[in-house]
Formats: sequence, structure tokens, C-alpha cells
Amino acid sequence: MDAYQHIEQQFIEEIASAASCQAYQIVAADKLLAEGATLPFIARYRKEATGSLLDEQLEIVAKQRDYFIELSQRRDTILASIEEQGKLTDELESAIRAARNKQILEDLYLPYKPKRRTRAQIAREKGLEPLSDEILTGTRTNDIPEALAEKYVDLEKGLETIEDVLAGARDILAETFAESVENRTHLRNTIIRDANLESRVLMGQEDAGKDYQDYFEFSQRAFDVPSHRMLAILRGEREGFLISSIKIDDDTEIEALKNSWGMPMDSPCGIQLAKASADAYKRLLRPSITNEVRNELQEASELEAISVFRTNLKALLMQSPFGQQTVMGLDPGYRTGCKMAVVGTTGQVLDTGVLYPVPPNERIEQATQTIIQMVKKHNIRAIAIGNGTASRETEFVVKNVVKEAALEPIVVIVPETGASVYSASKVAREEMPDLDVAIRGAVSIARRMQDPLAEFVKIEPRSLGVGQYQHDVNQKALEKELTLSVEQAVNTVGVELNTASASLLKYISGLSERIAREIIATRNNQGPFISRKDILKVKGLGPKTFEQAAGFLRIQGAQNLLDATAVHPERYGLVEKMAAVMKTPLNDLVGNPDAVKKIDFNQFIDDAQGIGKYTLDDIREELLKPGRDPRPEFEAPKWRDDIRTIEDLKEGMTLEGRVSNVANFGAFVDIGLKTDGLVHISELSNKWVDDPQKVVQVGKIVKVMVKDIDHQRNRVGLSMKALMEDAYKGQSKPEKNPKRSSKKIKNDTSTIQDLMQKFNQK
Repeated sequence: MDAYQHIEQQFIEEIASAASCQAYQIVAADKLLAEGATLPFIARYRKEATGSLLDEQLEIVAKQRDYFIELSQRRDTILASIEEQGKLTDELESAIRAARNKQILEDLYLPYKPKRRTRAQIAREKGLEPLSDEILTGTRTNDIPEALAEKYVDLEKGLETIEDVLAGARDILAETFAESVENRTHLRNTIIRDANLESRVLMGQEDAGKDYQDYFEFSQRAFDVPSHRMLAILRGEREGFLISSIKIDDDTEIEALKNSWGMPMDSPCGIQLAKASADAYKRLLRPSITNEVRNELQEASELEAISVFRTNLKALLMQSPFGQQTVMGLDPGYRTGCKMAVVGTTGQVLDTGVLYPVPPNERIEQATQTIIQMVKKHNIRAIAIGNGTASRETEFVVKNVVKEAALEPIVVIVPETGASVYSASKVAREEMPDLDVAIRGAVSIARRMQDPLAEFVKIEPRSLGVGQYQHDVNQKALEKELTLSVEQAVNTVGVELNTASASLLKYISGLSERIAREIIATRNNQGPFISRKDILKVKGLGPKTFEQAAGFLRIQGAQNLLDATAVHPERYGLVEKMAAVMKTPLNDLVGNPDAVKKIDFNQFIDDAQGIGKYTLDDIREELLKPGRDPRPEFEAPKWRDDIRTIEDLKEGMTLEGRVSNVANFGAFVDIGLKTDGLVHISELSNKWVDDPQKVVQVGKIVKVMVKDIDHQRNRVGLSMKALMEDAYKGQSKPEKNPKRSSKKIKNDTSTIQDLMQKFNQK
């Protein structure tokens, strides 16, 4: 696609409606996007031009813009094709130019689209198209179709009988009916409105496919089927356990198709027309539209699953960092010991080793001495323990050591999802070529406590455990959305230029992986960057890239304090002017609330330079809190020391945990066991919840009550609602949402254990 191509005027209002903004904002965003500006750059530094469009709005604009540019290009291709065939009429051209979605455009093109030889094309080649027109006319004149067909009998063409001739004419009529925009639109709308999605188990697969037993006899209005159910049915089909279909009243639709022509079906020619209509519906129209609708249902379900994954990923990336303090990372294990790595304030590996704090090879005294020695030697502020095998046992020992030795570090269990994947990755090998794979895992655990964002970007998002059916969706679409999520998180926080990895830098606005690696190489060869403008010395990094990236890069300790803030270099002159007006050195203004509050920012408005209220408000915030981190303060769940295995749980217990994943049907909560518990959507709140993300997010610390325990399948059902109910004792409870139908409740209340089982498949 031409990067400098603009959307057409006729589509601007539609995009504005989709993004809930004004037309002028779309025009401004379109211009910036056409010039190659990135979404983070536009959202942060071009607010005056766009009227301060939010990140979410700009994404909608960008996606809609791409859609309509592709639509325009496809429209032009279609017009050229039909014109080349000599069949383009003014009426058809107007209809094509008026099309506002790709489906309508393709429906209009269908009769003219080059295709493999069909029965109708073969009939046309035999000269039967005039007869099909005569039959249409004959329905009103009571012509006899056999008499009309007699003159077309031709042995050389394979038309040996009158019935052969009539069959060919009906094939032409059937294709005409099936390719009618009106007929296709009517059936598509009928299926969307009325059709049921049904599934059943394939004969003989009842035992093998028991994981899909909820769908052995399933029926629900197709467009009411939740995303996770649709994807489960599709997976069951792929694995050979289920078969599904879309059901509507076919007889009624056939009659509607016959009657749509406004011709008498009881005349001799009308009977031929009725046969052609039924054939068109069964052989061509119904299968075609059904496939389209199934694809639409699948795409919608995939998009929802991708959206859930993306929301979870962003929450994971934006978790609170412990900060630039020395951390010991422990990757626990039984037989092979507990791998240890001490990581310094900038992520550098200071020390490594293996401890044996738990059976069967425990060496408690040695582990105790090593922990004490490392804490004192490196001034360790926290000990991060991976939440996998032997984590609670290791935590018990480490906490005792810290307590008995009166040491200062906090002891925290952190999620280790993806650490093993990272340890064996190319990125890890390049970063730590001399370290064993197992030790790299301990390094990752320590670093993800220091800065989750900086560490998680090194790991393939699919391996982070926060998705929903991520292996069943369009992988290209998934990758695109996850990349957007990572980019948004990274640019929201910003990165330290002199310590950031290439894995982190490549997500900065305007930077590519190649440029990120060049930055690292320049940093390694020439030493730390001392100002933002120094990155212009990096090979391949020009003024345009600098403009897009500079505001998101930070340099702590730079001579110009603005280099450590989100103030863009293009506005340094403006801030210097403010300092001059206030008669104070620039560095004395940055981070000095008393001085900043005395500035009359309105006097610096300059429309000609694009300096307005939005820009000045952002600069004010940066001067007040330079380089502020938008992420929340660090917090860790407080595990109960008496709960280490599922056998320690009892129904009614109250626990604290961390939300590890959110799905359409509820939230998974890490309560310090090997298996996360599930809070079903119906147990999240006293109020009706249609989207769990409105109540909980990945990383959130929550209080839960144990609702039920399945020891056989090692599963735990939790409730947050129960704790709310306790809070309302002696008071009137909030009213339940009256809009929730019994049908909706029925569809959403599979048992907690079944949902967990289905969710964790593959």
C-alpha cells in the first residue's frame, strides 16, 4: 500500500462515526498517518492537530483507514475488469462506487467475476441464455416452455432432448438468482437474525470426545454463541469429535425466493422458474451464504479471543515494577536444586549458583549461608521466587532465613510463565551466552520483578499464559494485535536509552529491530549516550525516525534534565523560553513544583507552531513529575503460610491472590498453589457482569473465597461475590440486573470444572 495514500472524502464521516469523533480529526489523523507518523507519536505529540484523539480512537481510525483504502483499490480493480468485459453500465458503476463494505462490493462483482466453468456457463456456451430469458417472460404470457425449448434441441451440442434444453436454461436461471445482490443480502440477513448453530457428537466418538460433551447436543442462536463456545466447537470439529451446522427454515426461504420475482409460479413457465429457484437455493445460494456466515462467526469469535488476549497482555506488561534495585532470582526445583541468579540495578548478572533448600537433596545449612552471603555482598533488596515446582517449599525456607538472620529483602513469589521459553531463546543466548539455560531462567525471574515490561517483551506473547484459545485463531491477526499492545505499553512507559535491550527498543515509535540493534552496537562501541540528539549518530537513524522516537527515550543523569522526561526535543526551546521568563535555570525548573506552578502557561500558546492547551498541559505534567512512571506502585499478594497444597484448602476459606488470566467466562487467580483457581463470571460480583475485564485485570491483587474443591481433577472454584455478600449482611443487597435473561444465564453457567478443563486443553 502506498504510504502516502489518503482515504477518500466519502469515507471520512463513516470513520468519524466508528471512532466517535469529528471529521476534522479524521482528516488530521489521515494526513499524519500518510506522512508515516506512528500511532504512539500522534497520540502523544500531535494532540493539537487531532483534537487529542485517544490511543484507542487512533487505532480505530488507522484500521478503518486501511480498510477503506483497500476497498477503494479493490473497487477500482473491479471497475476495470467489468469495463474490459464491455459490461459496465452507468447503473452498475454507481452501485459499485456506492458500496461501503467489501462484501457488497464482491456481491456486485460476482456475476462478472472470472470463474471456473459452471453448469450455467456451459449452458450459455450452448446458446441457451435466450431461452432462459424467454422462460422469465413466459411466466406472464403463459407460454409453453417445451414449445420454447424445441428449437434448441441440438445433438452436436449434447442437447438431445427437450428436458436437456430446459435443464440448461434452469441452470442459467439458478446462477442468476444465486448471484443476485438482493437475494444474497436477504438470505445473509435472515441467517444473521434467525439461524441457530447446532452441533452433535460424531457416532462412536462419545468417549474419546468427552471433553466436548457440552456440545454433543448443542443448539443456540448463531450470533448469540459466545466466542469461547464457538472456538471450542470449531476445535472439536477439527479433532474429529463434533459436527456442526447452521439451521434455518429452508422451505420458507425457498418459497420467499420464488415469490421475490413477482411472477406466477403456477404457469407452465413458472413451474420451470420455481424449479430453478429451488435449485439455486439448495445448490448455490444456501451453501455460499452459509460458508460466508460461518467464516464471519469464526472471525468474530477469533477477534474477540484476540481482544481478550490483547487486554490481558497489556495488563501483564503494565504491572507494577519493583524498580532498579538488586534482586535475587530463584528458579525452584526438587531433584536438580534451586537455580539462583543475582541481578543488579540495571539488569546485569552479578552472581549465580545452585541452592538445595528442599528435599530430596536438601542442604539447608549451605543454602542458608549462601543466601545470607549474597544478600550482604550485593545489598539485595528482594528475593523473587518462580511460582512453579517447589515454589512454596522454597519460599518457606527463604522466609525463615531472612527472618532468623534479620535480613531486609522482601520475599515474593512471581509468575514464571514463559521463563523456560525465554531461557532457550536466541535472545537469551545473545544476552547471556556464557550462562546455563537453567540459570537464565533465574535471571528472567529476577528481572521480571524489577521491570515486568522490559522482561516480558523478550518472550513470545503466546507463551505468557494470558490468552484464550490463542492457538485456534488467525495467527497473523493475533500477532498484529499483540504487537500493537506491546507497542502501546512500551511507549506509554518509555525506555531508558542506555540500559534498554534491543527487544525493548524495537517497540519504540519509529524504531525497527535493525535500528534497535544499531543503537545497542553504537552504545557498546562508543559508550552511553549523553543526550537524545546523540542517537542521530546511529547508522540508519535519520531525522524522521528521530522525530518519531526521541520523546519515548529517556536518559537518566543527562546534562539536560529534559532528556529524562517525556518532553519532546522539538519543544525544548519552548521550555527554555519558560525558564527565561521565570528567570530561572532550566534544570532548576524541571521537577520544581513551586516554580512550575508560577508559570502562566496560556501566554505560550502559539497556534502557528502547533502549541496549544494539550501540548502545554503535557509539558506542565512533565515539569511537575519528570519521567513519571504511569504504572502502579509495587504490590505482591500475601500468600497464606498454611496453604501450600490443594489438600490444605477448605470450602469457605478466604485467600488473597493475583489474577493470572482473564477469559470470557471468568478469571483465573493464582492463590499460591500449582493450579490456579477459577472465579466464574457469575461469581465475580453481585451485579451482573457481561465482561470480566470490567471487574478484574491480569496482575490485580484480589481477595477470594474457596467455593468448591475437586481433588480428583486438582481444580479449585473461587468466588469474589461471596465476600461482597458477607459485606452486605444486615443490609439490603444490590438489585440484580433485570435485563439478564434466563436464556443468557443458561448459556453461561457450565460448571467451573468443565470450563477450566476446556480452557486448558492444548
